[in-house]
Amino acid sequence: MNRPVIRETPTSLPGFRLWPGALDAAAQKTLMDQVLAAAETAPFYRPVTPGGRPFSVEMTGMGSLAWVSDRAGYRYQPTHPVTGQPWPPMPQTLLDLWDALTGWPAPPDACLVNLYRGEARMGLHQDRDEADLTAPVLSVSLGDTAVFRIGPAEGGKTHGLKLASGDVCALMGPARLARHGIDRLLTGSSQLVPGGGRINLTLRRAL
Repeated sequence: MNRPVIRETPTSLPGFRLWPGALDAAAQKTLMDQVLAAAETAPFYRPVTPGGRPFSVEMTGMGSLAWVSDRAGYRYQPTHPVTGQPWPPMPQTLLDLWDALTGWPAPPDACLVNLYRGEARMGLHQDRDEADLTAPVLSVSLGDTAVFRIGPAEGGKTHGLKLASGDVCALMGPARLARHGIDRLLTGSSQLVPGGGRINLTLRRAL
């Protein structure tokens, strides 16, 4: 069977790559079901910053490692911080996307799963907790459209764009350390996530 063509849209920031509608409606539903099944054994929880401030998003993870934040700091670890159990495996769909879109020779070993609802947002930040900062970060959007903001690593002007359900983007090469975040959701723009909201899946090479 031929693999469907995933079309890329050019962006103004070198190394920031965008594939709108990379997942069709059926693929989105299948992946959503797989994420919800994983969340039965690794439930969403609300982390806190090292200073004790709660995140506005809820999180969980998949893969051999996942990123966590608590009063001890930011890190990757092999177990859920609440249940103490290993993270569930990543769905094959995510591994296939990584292979098809990044060209990186090693598979991702961590998938951070963020659940946005209501006023949840993510301030501008850089992904710096990985061992190899040349390995790409691949992001998959499911559910409500988000207003995503991104700018160069060294600072300066940022740009906003909308990420809809099924869109995939990547931080690679000169954009690997780009500052990025989520300004807000367009609530009700999708019915994919039970109870509403947006789920973002971020694939990384932690080690």
